[in-house]
Amino acid sequence: MKKEDLIVYEIYVKSFKDSNNDGIGDLNGIKEKLPYLKKLGINYIWLTPIYQTLNIDNGYDIKNYYKINSDYGTMKDFKNLIKEAKKHNINIMLDMVLNHTSTSHKWFKKALKGNKKYQNYYFFEKNINDKPPTNWQSKFGGSAWKYLDDLNLWYLHLFSTEQADLNWENNEVRKEILKIINFWLKKGIKGLRFDVINLISKPIKKPWKNNLESINENKSYTDGENIHKYLKELNEKSFSKYQNIFTVGELSSTDFKHFADYSNYKNHELDMGFMFYHLKTDYINGEKWSKNKQKNLKEFKEIIIDWQSYQQKHHGWIANFLSNHDQPRHISRFGNDKNYHYQSATCFAICYFFLRGTPFIFYGEEIGQTNLYNTKIEEFNDLETLNAYKKLQKEGLKEKEILEIINQKSRDNGRSPFAWNNQKYFGFSKNKPWLNYKNIYNITLENDLKNKNSIFKFYQEIINLRKDNKIFRTGKIRFLDNINDNLFIYERYDRTKKFLIILNLSDKKQDFTLENKGKIILNNYKNLNDDYLNPYQAIIFED
Repeated sequence: MKKEDLIVYEIYVKSFKDSNNDGIGDLNGIKEKLPYLKKLGINYIWLTPIYQTLNIDNGYDIKNYYKINSDYGTMKDFKNLIKEAKKHNINIMLDMVLNHTSTSHKWFKKALKGNKKYQNYYFFEKNINDKPPTNWQSKFGGSAWKYLDDLNLWYLHLFSTEQADLNWENNEVRKEILKIINFWLKKGIKGLRFDVINLISKPIKKPWKNNLESINENKSYTDGENIHKYLKELNEKSFSKYQNIFTVGELSSTDFKHFADYSNYKNHELDMGFMFYHLKTDYINGEKWSKNKQKNLKEFKEIIIDWQSYQQKHHGWIANFLSNHDQPRHISRFGNDKNYHYQSATCFAICYFFLRGTPFIFYGEEIGQTNLYNTKIEEFNDLETLNAYKKLQKEGLKEKEILEIINQKSRDNGRSPFAWNNQKYFGFSKNKPWLNYKNIYNITLENDLKNKNSIFKFYQEIINLRKDNKIFRTGKIRFLDNINDNLFIYERYDRTKKFLIILNLSDKKQDFTLENKGKIILNNYKNLNDDYLNPYQAIIFED
């Protein structure tokens, strides 16, 4: 299998299927649903972290890389999952969180006891003038440095205070990381997703400088000077030694060139990467926790076009997605989940699925699951969200305004339990799930399959369409100019054939001439009007 043949399905393990009715999804629940995933048509499952954790940041604070989180099952359960998945021609991709460990990890505990060797596994800095070493900000709010009074030292945490950054400049740290990766590769996994991997190379020269550009988008530790060296080393000493291992990097705030360098097959680093700029087009002045501005479809399109065009020219490879465990549901964010549920779900599916690169489906999007639409802060769980709530309170916003913002932006939106059927708790569990999900539109797989317009069946169709047409996997992409910001039009082509994709990304009819475009092979509406597109209409023509 080649990277262009992958169709990856991300599972937030905690929320997919609960097999033992404790309200938490688990590995055996995923195993139970493998026939469903086979029926959908995917061939890779990306599991969010399954390791031992204190769950400060929903599993991204790892206490022990070699043990399975007991909430999810046992190592035997994991081996059985790999074995059963193979029977369905599905491989497993694991989430590798290697920029930081939990502060409950044994290395950090030894560092706290004054062990110099393990203090050098992290970033500890002397206290000077009772100020943090730099003005760097945590991704979750506040300073990225925490002071330890008994040691008179600060330590670096780009995320929560319980997630201490690892010092990749230390050869011993990199040896430990290689051991971790190789341990799981020997278990039979076939994919590695590297969390915030382009943040691992911190500045070499000290003292570190304050960030003068943007406190929240810090170039001091993004795409650092040794990042490509580290990735080449990982490739050489771990995953390149195994057959058919695919790697994808979460590339936070990277640029065109670095992205291409990471994912260019000639460089022997990663197979592909995630970029996020198109998912920041509803921020105001770069601020996530702001009330949604009007959808900027022009900017959304321009970012996708610029990135696709550059990576095609420079042999980069994009992992295409619109939703994941850190993002709101895109049907609620960019579509209209109330009035055009089926149309906007299928339109945006086509929008990203046929771009150049590898498509990543986020669990639940194939039935059109929406944001949470909670009514009180107690219904949220996410650490980043709770910190943002406190920050917005201090800024003087009213409770109603704060909840409106959080309902739009919270990561919990992408973590709701999968709605399998119309039973209590939607068939996810027989007991109350770990996260509240009201499901105000009563969206379940059971209901979707009864609909004449089934989103699940549409996903099956586009998956088969991609598998059956090599052009969608390996062909070139060309974007067509159109003065209408609501329309997104592009071609996939090679020397023998071309496909034309025409999308109306808005909830209004748009004037457009559709005559003589070729043979229609997919249309999310029954009808075709010669001179306009319906709201969220998506059509693929074959020439």
